[in-house]
Amino acid sequence: MSKDGTTATAGTAGTAFRHELYPYDGNEQFVAGAMAFIDDARAGDELVLVAVAEPKERILRRELAGTGSESAVTFLDTAALGRNPGRLIPAWQGWIAEHTAAGYPVRGISEAPWNDRSPAESSELRYHEWLLNLAFAQSPAWWLLCPYDTTTLEPGILEAAGRCHPLVLHEGAHGPNGSYLDEPFAFTDLSPSPCDPAQELPYRRGNLAAVRAKVTDCADANGLDGARLRELLIAVSEVASNSIRHGGGHGVLRTWVDGADLVCEFRDRGHLADPLAGRARPTVDQIGGRGLWLVHQLCDLVEIRSTPEAGTTIRLHVALPR
Repeated sequence: MSKDGTTATAGTAGTAFRHELYPYDGNEQFVAGAMAFIDDARAGDELVLVAVAEPKERILRRELAGTGSESAVTFLDTAALGRNPGRLIPAWQGWIAEHTAAGYPVRGISEAPWNDRSPAESSELRYHEWLLNLAFAQSPAWWLLCPYDTTTLEPGILEAAGRCHPLVLHEGAHGPNGSYLDEPFAFTDLSPSPCDPAQELPYRRGNLAAVRAKVTDCADANGLDGARLRELLIAVSEVASNSIRHGGGHGVLRTWVDGADLVCEFRDRGHLADPLAGRARPTVDQIGGRGLWLVHQLCDLVEIRSTPEAGTTIRLHVALPR
């Protein structure tokens, strides 16, 4: 029995990371579950990082006021990280590393911002939720509670959440989640490319200028210029260079507008074996491997999918001026 009076399990076999789904019914149940989780953490002298939208943060701050636990709870401003879920894992890793190195056990609460998301952003958020299990498989022991509001979220989002979380908090009991899938294939599909094949640009070594020119033409036609275009061209050059170097020496570029975004898609026959490539902050002494990290920092959304059979597809999204 845990300190909050709920039944606890040892977590997922083979890992010290506890990734738990918390379906809740409205704000009152959210507060009850989150505060019980925080109170249990504080009873064990654990620090808590909370990443929720501003309205939920305001509610929890009000509940914490005067309890003596305020100093042990840190709030992460996910809005400052932008729309790209690829920036979330390194934010959690940095906070965990800092505090566990100082000898503090940690927990977290993370509610993904599902409202007003484009289909591409929702797809990437689902993939991110599954990748958390991989990212923290070898991490120091910690517990992440992921609340999902059953009163506002679409059934498809809730169903996908069940497949991403090995554990579930249901009616006050912590236990294994029978819906969890221990493989990523349910989350790796990308929407079909709307680009006319006649608009594709095959590229190979020596063609980077043509790649940048095609992206620039598409950006100019849609009002993207200045610093944002320069940042996109850096990302485009990095991805195309990697594609040539590791994807068999050639690839295909497609560009199109998806809603409010300019999308640049790169396809090649190479296989990117690490699904977390670009999602871990490079170390000071690291040799190579910084390119995709940089791409994640420069773009508003990055989608990377790779299999030995289909090769690699990378989509870079940059918001167009309104």
